[in-house]
Amino acid sequence: MSRILIASDAWHPQINGVVRTLERLARHLPELGAEAIMLTPDGFNTVPCPTYPEIRLTVAPPGSIARKLDAVDPDHVHIATEGPLGFAVRRWCIQRRRLFTTSYHTRFPEYLAARLPVPVDWSYGVLRHFHNAGAGCMVSTRSIEQELRGRGFRNLMRWSRGVDAELFHPGRNRAVLDLPRPIYLYVGRVAVEKNIGAFLDLKLPGSKVVVGDGPALDGLRRAHPEVSFLGTRVGTDLADIYAASDCFVFPSRTDTFGVVMLEAMASGLPVAAFPVAGPRDVVGNSGAGILDDDLQAAALAALAISRERCRQVALQNSWQSATRQFLDNVTGVHRTFASHAFA
Repeated sequence: MSRILIASDAWHPQINGVVRTLERLARHLPELGAEAIMLTPDGFNTVPCPTYPEIRLTVAPPGSIARKLDAVDPDHVHIATEGPLGFAVRRWCIQRRRLFTTSYHTRFPEYLAARLPVPVDWSYGVLRHFHNAGAGCMVSTRSIEQELRGRGFRNLMRWSRGVDAELFHPGRNRAVLDLPRPIYLYVGRVAVEKNIGAFLDLKLPGSKVVVGDGPALDGLRRAHPEVSFLGTRVGTDLADIYAASDCFVFPSRTDTFGVVMLEAMASGLPVAAFPVAGPRDVVGNSGAGILDDDLQAAALAALAISRERCRQVALQNSWQSATRQFLDNVTGVHRTFASHAFA
């Protein structure tokens, strides 16, 4: 069984698409004959991320990380995030001349620019330097691939996402939300880059529900006392809330994918979103949602979409197929390296 070390600065107790994706990857890789060895902030000293204390950044001497990697001696290294841990593992790979891949999950340049006066092009320059050192950079959608290629990123490979269709389905307990209908739902981090205000400011009949936590929560709760803020929910609690709602509103303009949209559709919820990368790739012209620059019009029109159609579209995306795609990328770069080495 091949041993793949996956390094990620994002891990529990964080709840986000990166963590969910890596959890599923680690779960399904053994089914394909590979073992996932997770290298995360667990076991290291950490400090809170400036402006986002829920995220903890690893503080460890490079030598201690290098010793861990030497002891594991994996067959392949995949670096999932561009944080302190990711940079330390990248350094080890380059020093040891070890093949590695990376993945691009988050638009950090836009997220940083939303908080600090840092030019987006500068940040992309750092990310380009980080990812181009690897044998391949995995991206989740065609839109992101085109965008990064235009910014000079090389060796881009597709790695999609999936959904747990057994957990998220329309037949769950719809009585958990005793609110006027229709119920419009948002699930995700409550942070400035998610553009949640664009959803909460809409003039919609019925009720609005927000599930999630983050640095913008207190401010939004004060500004919108009419909205039901339910905090963080996971597992069956989250699945029940999806099934009990009528429309999923995804106001983000910066997400690279949006696993929550698949979870919503698997639960029978139509999606209302802006026509940008993420929604364009996940929903597109599938008939499971409405994409419109007028988010209010999209939310109202989405109510006419059948729950059955939404479920059908979501079922086209499984974590098993996403894991196979990841492993094919890894084996592919090793085949390419071997053919070049013996050419």
